Amino acid sequence: MLENVARFFAVLKEYDILLALTFIIIYWIMVRFTDKAITTLAVAKKVGLSRTLFIKRCFSLIYFGFLFAVYLIASGIGYGSFSIFLSSVFTVLGVGFIAQWSILSNITASFLIFFVFPYRIGDAIKIADGEDIEGTILDIRMFHTLIKHPEGNVITYPNSLLLQKSVTKCFDCANESS
Repeated sequence: MLENVARFFAVLKEYDILLALTFIIIYWIMVRFTDKAITTLAVAKKVGLSRTLFIKRCFSLIYFGFLFAVYLIASGIGYGSFSIFLSSVFTVLGVGFIAQWSILSNITASFLIFFVFPYRIGDAIKIADGEDIEGTILDIRMFHTLIKHPEGNVITYPNSLLLQKSVTKCFDCANESS
């Protein structure tokens, strides 16, 4: 099996330009398909344009990285060299992300909120967080959610905490906070 894969990549190496064009076309198709799916989901969930573009860019970057890695391996760079490079990159990224753990957790929470958060912009909510924060969701951004308090103040609440705390859709405070 591995011999067949190695033979296949050896044949592809002779056609580097064709291989590159194939990966570009695959990338383009994947991005177009994902963009349409994300746009449909964003419209259905009434997600803001900035968040939608952020999610699209993230998927595009992931696709590019994956296809570029496959292209490098297919074009003749050895598995050993590539795996050493990749492990070095992940080590540096890991150290950097551990140093900024709260930023990483908020970005991850932003992804989760985009796909599974049951509340939308305009919904009145109450967060059980000691002070019982309540208000209307104004915007959901990459790192935080903006909530308009019934008194008129705008609260910036981190996305990671929004996923960790109990959030209640509040029909009583909907009229007060508008």
